[in-house]
Amino acid sequence: MAEKSAKYILPHALPVPAIKKLAGKRIVLASNSPRRREILTTIGLAPDIVPSVFAEDLSPASFNDIHEYPVATASHKAVEVYERLVAEDPDNAPDLVIAADTVVLTHAQPSTSEMDYSLLPSIGQELLEKPKDKEDNLRMLMDLNGQVCEVVTGVTLAYPILTSPGYGLQSIDERSLVYFANNPKHIIEAYVNSGEGIDRAGGFAIQGMGGVLVRKIEGDYQNVVGFPMASFFKLLDLLVDANDDFLEI
Repeated sequence: MAEKSAKYILPHALPVPAIKKLAGKRIVLASNSPRRREILTTIGLAPDIVPSVFAEDLSPASFNDIHEYPVATASHKAVEVYERLVAEDPDNAPDLVIAADTVVLTHAQPSTSEMDYSLLPSIGQELLEKPKDKEDNLRMLMDLNGQVCEVVTGVTLAYPILTSPGYGLQSIDERSLVYFANNPKHIIEAYVNSGEGIDRAGGFAIQGMGGVLVRKIEGDYQNVVGFPMASFFKLLDLLVDANDDFLEI
């Protein structure tokens, strides 16, 4: 048991009830994102990496609130990995599957610097996918230049329960605003030509060279990178505090 605990819980992890509850449990990250893995490592978790094969083909238009879209995708990822691992080896079933999905949305710009975002009228937000090519990446970043976008990450935890369907799900969504500087076109072109943003939603990587395009962030920086560390840690704490059976099955 100590060996298994050491595999998933790193020595620097804070010895809080949620971390202690995870000792000896099999933790799985349903993603091959190195950024999410690094963020979990920061808080002392070293999960097995089992990327989801969920097709991620949900229609954003089917959601009344676009913020529900990444949560739904994360939930499908978590369920797919949980059910697959249980079917493959019931004796080594996961105790906790962590799945996430991050999207970038356009966002309204306030008319004055004093206007609070909560006072803005409700608007339809456009989902910014990964750019198709460098030309699309340039178009996307030119549209964002001097503007604001919203980064939303849905996180879902899947864990065993005794009742049907055999697993429980808990989800959160985290939202951050990214304010782009008024960048000269040649800087944006140079960034696009670096290729860094081509496989990133919104066409930029805040933790990389894309940071030069941004003047400030409102909200959780780690969320913009791809995983809301603080909110995830709080969710674990709340689940342990509110449910005596959590991770006991």
